[in-house]
Amino acid sequence: MTAEDFADQVHDATLGYFQILSMYLGLRLQLYEALRDGPLTADALAGLAAIDARYAREWCEQQASAGVLHADVTNEPHMFRLSDDAAESLLDTDSLSYLGATIRQLASLRAVIDPVVEAYRTGDGVPAEAFGTESADGQGGSNRPVYLRTLPNDWLPNIEPFHAKLSAGSTSVIDIGCGHGWSSIGLARAYPDATVDGYDPDTYSVEQANIHAAEAGVADRVRFHAVDAATIDMTADLGMAFECIHDMPNPVEVLGAARRALRGDGSMLVVDERVRDRFDGMPDRGDAYYYGWSIFDCLPAGRAQSPSAATGTVMRPDVLRGYADAAGFSRFEVLPIQHDAFRLYLLQP
Repeated sequence: MTAEDFADQVHDATLGYFQILSMYLGLRLQLYEALRDGPLTADALAGLAAIDARYAREWCEQQASAGVLHADVTNEPHMFRLSDDAAESLLDTDSLSYLGATIRQLASLRAVIDPVVEAYRTGDGVPAEAFGTESADGQGGSNRPVYLRTLPNDWLPNIEPFHAKLSAGSTSVIDIGCGHGWSSIGLARAYPDATVDGYDPDTYSVEQANIHAAEAGVADRVRFHAVDAATIDMTADLGMAFECIHDMPNPVEVLGAARRALRGDGSMLVVDERVRDRFDGMPDRGDAYYYGWSIFDCLPAGRAQSPSAATGTVMRPDVLRGYADAAGFSRFEVLPIQHDAFRLYLLQP
């Protein structure tokens, strides 16, 4: 790569940085919501969104320059339109293309830059509360469509040990690192005889999860608890952990608690990032994306407690295999289920 190529790369990254921040502005101010029903002039948008007209024009023109809005400049004043595809991605919380929550979570990182800098100097971590509720909401919202649609419709029916037990009748499930509860809710809605207990140390996320369960009509079968899953003392038929093992300071202890909780031939489903099997030093967009989350979020958060496994977002399959072995699972399988973002693992006694 030449110096000019690298400069071009940084320029492209700068455009992406501004794109995220400007879309976050549009989400926070509900500008996209105002534009969803049809084209508007900047002045009309300002009136609907209760913002300043000059700022509205600058934002609209920037969004058109970035390709987010379509601009009709045939007449004055110019008209700006949000396409149906962009509206789905930015606003439809049930769409598998939804990115509005991810944009909010990315923007929330601005609050932890100074603590992360200090953590890099000291080797300490950054506590979860430093990231704020917007980060937790972003994490929950970004995974919601997958857990409510892909999990019950595509994943669970193709995981025989899970589907068989869940279809046979009354089944108890533990959901470790449940966050906002969408994985528990998605499973419970698909299998009406299942009961789920979700565990997460973040009190705010558990409060939101209980609200979501009530709104989904499954609160009689789905319960959430604000505790470290390493301390659970119960029995269950199945266990699951979605996109959380890499965040835990104590993954072996948590998986060990899950292993002890499982009855008989109970299985554990782990879902985590689809990263390459090993680091080879070559450029890779997927791993680079997950390393981005790791250096600013998952690794500092995971080191807030000491001692810490300090896994980070980029958890290779062999790392999880080591954790599972140490926790007492004798069988470890990478499931042949394809997904762009996630890899699925089955752990068994």
